[in-house]
Amino acid sequence: MSDFIPVNEPLLNGNEKKYLCECIDTGWISSEGPFVKEFEKKMSASVNREYGIAVSNGTAALETAVQALGIGEGDEVIMPAFTIISCAMAVTKTGAVPVLIDSDVHTWNMKADEIEAKITDRTKAVMIVHLYGLPVEVNEILALADKYHLKVIEDAAEMHGQTYYGKPCGSFGDISIFSFYPNKHITTGEGGMVVTDSKELAERCQMIRNLCFKKDARYVHDELSDNYRFTNLQAAVGLAQLERLDEFIERKRAMGKYYTERLQEVKGLMLPVEKTEYADNIYWVYGLVLTKEIQADNRMVQKRLTEEGIGSRTFFWCMHEQPVYRRAGLFLDETYVNAEYLARKGFYIPSGLALTEAQMDRVILGVKHVMDQL
Repeated sequence: MSDFIPVNEPLLNGNEKKYLCECIDTGWISSEGPFVKEFEKKMSASVNREYGIAVSNGTAALETAVQALGIGEGDEVIMPAFTIISCAMAVTKTGAVPVLIDSDVHTWNMKADEIEAKITDRTKAVMIVHLYGLPVEVNEILALADKYHLKVIEDAAEMHGQTYYGKPCGSFGDISIFSFYPNKHITTGEGGMVVTDSKELAERCQMIRNLCFKKDARYVHDELSDNYRFTNLQAAVGLAQLERLDEFIERKRAMGKYYTERLQEVKGLMLPVEKTEYADNIYWVYGLVLTKEIQADNRMVQKRLTEEGIGSRTFFWCMHEQPVYRRAGLFLDETYVNAEYLARKGFYIPSGLALTEAQMDRVILGVKHVMDQL
């Protein structure tokens, strides 16, 4: 379908081509190229962190962060039930166990006030995961971490440019991560970054991303890790994107406002929360949740939107309902009502940075038509 509107299309009309040509002209295309260090420095500085360690993707960033903190067999990490599987996988790969928290049905983030009841003497860390456009209530979690001497991992993969009470997302806790997948506000095609204020953790992350090579004995290994290196080509694109982050956030908020104004009267839909006392939505994606009177689920809506020539994507599936974890005997008797509702009723519509107003108008008409049918 030639006029199909994809769920996301990145905007790459800045200095991306110029910086990529510089990589090619100089021959620096590998992870040793100068753009890597420059991107690490500028990205970490943008969120008030001392150190940045670029890696191959956001999942790699999570796995690097968890390993760097020494989380392992028998440890427990508190995290949301409603998130991408990368978060739980980073924990279970070490032999640790995710302990799940339900979501707020309006902000879609984990409910901070339910965390303390899940803390045990095996709890090692809390993983904060900001979802879709609004941050988690960070202060309450940081206070609990201080009270119980827990590590805090902040997954800010979707939060480029977002703040919590004016402080950048990516600046909280012991260690934070970002993703640079094509649907993120800053993309490098694939890619991720770990940021921290700890020199010790930064050095650990630098080693972990590179097969745990030792500085003084390169091919002698005290522990194992993967190859998570990030290329100079990726960093070149990332730098060009970072230069425009403020512009991108302004554009995303304008798109969110446009959709909200034109969809607020549509029956059967819950729209994204525009703001809370601690943040204005940055609409990483523009999500919609079907109300209870709508019998259809998100997959049916997605199918009908596809027939209208409109891309969409369902929300994440809950961790406690993942077949791979249920087969492993995890979460068997657990239920998280809000997370399950969001997973079945939530979806997002085209909201990439390259989306035009004309395309948005088509999406709005398509959504209205589908909802009228339901």
